[in-house]
Amino acid sequence: MKVLGTAALLTVALALTACASTPTPASSSSGPVTVRLLTHDSFVLSTTLLNDFTTRTGITIEVVAVGDAGELVNRAVLSAGKPEGDLLFGVDNSLLSRAVSASVFDPYVSPEVRHVRPEIADSGNGIVTPIDDGDVCINIDKVWFDKRGLTPPKTLDDLAKPEYAGLLVTQNPATSSPGLAFMLATISKYGDSWREYWSKLRANGAIAVNGWTEAYTSEFSGAGNSGSRPLVVSYSSSPPAELIYAADPAKASVTTSTMTDGCYRQIEYAGVLAGAAHPDAAKAVIDWLLSPEVQSDVALSMFVFPARAGVSLPPEFVQYAPRPTNPEELPADEVGANQQQWLNDWTETFVS
Repeated sequence: MKVLGTAALLTVALALTACASTPTPASSSSGPVTVRLLTHDSFVLSTTLLNDFTTRTGITIEVVAVGDAGELVNRAVLSAGKPEGDLLFGVDNSLLSRAVSASVFDPYVSPEVRHVRPEIADSGNGIVTPIDDGDVCINIDKVWFDKRGLTPPKTLDDLAKPEYAGLLVTQNPATSSPGLAFMLATISKYGDSWREYWSKLRANGAIAVNGWTEAYTSEFSGAGNSGSRPLVVSYSSSPPAELIYAADPAKASVTTSTMTDGCYRQIEYAGVLAGAAHPDAAKAVIDWLLSPEVQSDVALSMFVFPARAGVSLPPEFVQYAPRPTNPEELPADEVGANQQQWLNDWTETFVS
């Protein structure tokens, strides 16, 4: 869910297997089945885990990463019924209605969903299976604010105040999954006044760029980046990355923090693509994605929270990745019915 990339096609062959508690993978008479997994550029699992599955494989998965979640869904919609793969991972709750309306998926909910946290277990509408979740939030460069003796913003309202003029970078909701989530957060929070809020952000010098990578690595001043803006739309799970990717984690410190007001809860799903060549094998892989071993890996591999209940979080997440107590959310059907009009309104308000 968490890292956006280019639209270039990246194909990597990975050997995976369904764990013992999942259905036996289908195979052809001539040998093992190869299934294609369409996903976003953030799909990563540890080498150790993948190698372990390689030794026990009954299914080979060809992973096809296609940019960010928005690009992924666009591609799946265009090929609905004649899919480029067998299953898809990475459609989130802000994009699900569009995919469902286009008949992208054959309904399948893994029996492993009985182990998923109750608050998200049924969120796939009987069509897809929740695999992880996370929160799109404002990230703060603490060092920038400390140096200037300025108190960081605490609420969405604060972002429109004069003392924070020219400090925020977000993403275009038409081209970016976190950008879309942030727009939806403002709609959830402000209702019919959301366009007025965006007018205030524009007047206060906020900017929107195409994707997360540009916003975080080029425009944001925190986390060792060279940008000039100390406020960025990212994820509550972004700060731990400063430790995980540090050359010497023992000496590293976390210099960013999360503003927990106005966060939008994102849930990522996996589903069987309608018209898949190997639907049974695709189902087995989805079951495996909810297995304890995979769920224990997703936090530090993809910087998301595991959907499976009872999975221990790494200490970096416990300390530096806060979970908002009241995240903003909108019903998937409402998003699906209004998303295009909202995007048009956003463009007219913030860009035109």
